Amino acid sequence: MILYPAIDLYDGKAVRLFRGDYNQMTVYSPHPEALAEAFRAAGATHMHLVDLEGAKAGSPQNLPLMQRLIKAFGGFTQIGGGIRSMASLETCLEAGADRVILGTAAVTDRAFLREALHAFREKIALGMDLREGFVAIRGWQEKTPISGEAFLRQMEDLGVKTLICTDISKDGAMSGTNRALYARLAQSFSGDLIASGGVSTLLDIAALKELGLSGAIVGKAYYSGAINLKEALEVGR
Repeated sequence: MILYPAIDLYDGKAVRLFRGDYNQMTVYSPHPEALAEAFRAAGATHMHLVDLEGAKAGSPQNLPLMQRLIKAFGGFTQIGGGIRSMASLETCLEAGADRVILGTAAVTDRAFLREALHAFREKIALGMDLREGFVAIRGWQEKTPISGEAFLRQMEDLGVKTLICTDISKDGAMSGTNRALYARLAQSFSGDLIASGGVSTLLDIAALKELGLSGAIVGKAYYSGAINLKEALEVGR
């Protein structure tokens, strides 16, 4: 299982939100490039970047910074946040992203989603953010009536191969992952499923690996010192 240490960007800093609430934001580093270098030094091969300002604005807001982070890390990088047009998507790939995450656009603009999948295939991942079991969009601020299970089936029918599922209630809460949710999703999705939200201990990582997930994103647990990245990477392997 691949571990993705994460950097969430806001105002040029590495931050974390509590359960997707922009009003409950903690700044962990004013120097995110140093974090990317630390990930690489610990042995990470993959990194997860989120443009929180882009997610709210509807278009990427931190591309120059993300480009520097991609260069500093030097490994596989997936990025998300406000990518809702082919122009934005192509700009992110040109900036060096290996994979681009679509969230809101996958729900609100299926024509764009189909076009993106046709043009870039494995370079596209779907971000399925769940609040109380339903898909949330626009930077997690709006809950839709679409259940996670229904959305998953729709995405598989469209040919999506990589899906990142975030349980918003767990994100940044350090309360463990929603293992029951990921167990259900892993059984019904044939592609690569990546867990996000609530990875708090090495036991969480081991459990997700046992469920057969292809990856897990680690954020607050790394920043708070609850997880040692080198040890976590070893458990994932």
